[in-house]
Amino acid sequence: MAAAKKAKKGVVNGAAKYYEVSGDTIKTKKSVCPRCGNGVFLAEHGDRQSCGKCGYTEFKK
Repeated sequence: MAAAKKAKKGVVNGAAKYYEVSGDTIKTKKSVCPRCGNGVFLAEHGDRQSCGKCGYTEFKK
């Protein structure tokens, strides 16, 4: 059996990258694709946000 990897200090893994829980509410940290809907997030680039699934792009000002 392989040994389990240890998490590094200060590194956020799993669903904690995308969601923030406060009390009884759950809020997404990243923008959601308007075409694909919930569960598909927009990737952050220097000058734009884009969806890897459908290709939707929003340019930053």
